[in-house]
Amino acid sequence: MIPQYLIDFDLQSLPKVETDVIVIGSGIAGLFTAIQASKHQRVIMITKKALLESNTRYAQGGIAAVISEEDSPASHRQDTLMAGAGLCSSTAVDVLVNEGPRGVQELIALGTSFDVENGELALTQEGAHSHRRILHANGDATGHEIVRALAEQVRTHKHIEVWEHHFVIDVITNHGECIGALVQRPDGERIFLQGGTTVLCSGGSGQLYRYTTNPEVATADGVAIAYRAGAEIRDMEFIQFHPTALCYPGAPRFLISEAVRGEGAVLRNIKGERFMAKYHELLELAPRDIVARAIVSEMEETKSTFVYLDITHKSEDLIKHRFPTIHETCVHFGLDMTTDWIPVAPAAHYMMGGVRTDLNGESSISRLFACGEVSSTGVHGANRLASNSLSEAIVYGSRIVDRILELTPLNVHAVANVSGSVELRDSSSTQAIVERRLKLQKTMVRYVGLRRTKVGLEKGLEELTRQTSIFQSMLRKIEEFEFSNMLTCCLLVTSAALVREESRGAHYREDYPNRDDLGWRKHLIQQRNHGIVEEISDDV
Repeated sequence: MIPQYLIDFDLQSLPKVETDVIVIGSGIAGLFTAIQASKHQRVIMITKKALLESNTRYAQGGIAAVISEEDSPASHRQDTLMAGAGLCSSTAVDVLVNEGPRGVQELIALGTSFDVENGELALTQEGAHSHRRILHANGDATGHEIVRALAEQVRTHKHIEVWEHHFVIDVITNHGECIGALVQRPDGERIFLQGGTTVLCSGGSGQLYRYTTNPEVATADGVAIAYRAGAEIRDMEFIQFHPTALCYPGAPRFLISEAVRGEGAVLRNIKGERFMAKYHELLELAPRDIVARAIVSEMEETKSTFVYLDITHKSEDLIKHRFPTIHETCVHFGLDMTTDWIPVAPAAHYMMGGVRTDLNGESSISRLFACGEVSSTGVHGANRLASNSLSEAIVYGSRIVDRILELTPLNVHAVANVSGSVELRDSSSTQAIVERRLKLQKTMVRYVGLRRTKVGLEKGLEELTRQTSIFQSMLRKIEEFEFSNMLTCCLLVTSAALVREESRGAHYREDYPNRDDLGWRKHLIQQRNHGIVEEISDDV
């Protein structure tokens, strides 16, 4: 159904560019990995839009790391495992919590300016964290500050070449190893970029859904590329919906950071009633999946399309100092969070699953690595703990570079005769792709959203399968490649969600509402031409 390559090609007939390391994506994972790799090798970084456009840029809350003497790696580990609902890799979590603080210091050394209070790094608390361990920058613009600092390093580095507005169509494999990527330039020319190693840092999948906190670039490209290449993909049923996205006429689904609740905001239904006590003992700081479903339950009970987030009991100075971006955005749409309750509703936010990697970030395909949201390192399990994602990117980015240095050089003589062949017909128009994309997003919201059933998932899978004719189209435009990638990942998410007959973390089945550790404490691995394989979790 899904081909190995999206287009016809013959490497011998394509222009070729060579480098040591290919980095695909320009969020924190791509930028940091490129900087680390450039200390030893030549790097070409590819981003399909501008260098600064990524999910990281919009990250508000912060980065989780043990900084305070009152905190400990053991506590961070326990919080992460609890949120992950029995599907974290305990060894991967150990790596994160122990190496995260050093990674933060490296970010600071590279020019990131985190907020400081009384001469020390300022720390806040977010949902399901037992301590204040979230570093932030410019109040609620942490991602933007990190990207700014790292991008400045990348742009001026003599060993890093940045290709903006280039699109990676596929990675090329030969005898089980990745030898580079097939890239489309802004003018439509296609080239073979040969690399000793390729690192997917392409971000997440929020655009699979009609309502998302993610920017337009988050079309799940990396997962789809890796799947077509034959890599193992893990835990795709676990899509995290952020509980509190702005839900207001004329406004985008702008993220209202979990840190707002960390600083004391409460949730109220449209009757003004605070309701989280009915759902969890941690109230507004319960894990995200619980808060998101609680909000949906309240919306249904009160026949509303939103609930309220109320932080008006805090001082105006605290709100404006701690959340300047959120405050300014709300004011732009006629809401003042110092005096108004903010209407919010859940929206697709983060992909826990992705390209399965080992502790060094390497996929099941030799020389193909994955870092950041596109990867499945085992850190997040069934439900990511808030602000662990930025930490994961820098910790595993460093490990990837260490592993790359151990590899023998690529045998360039073995790559000459690779080609791809697809049975093609004329391509769809751009307008048709826009319509198909909207239909796909609505299908995912309706059948593969916060709450799922067997009947709904089967209907969703049937509707998605009808759209697979795209894989026999003659694809030329970026929008067509993106749609193909989105459809691939929608099929992976829906298929896995149908197989997992329980509720765990971000995956909730109304027909199987309970968590089943005896039967389902395991991962689902998907691989092209191999179906779905179950694997027992090593969480302890």
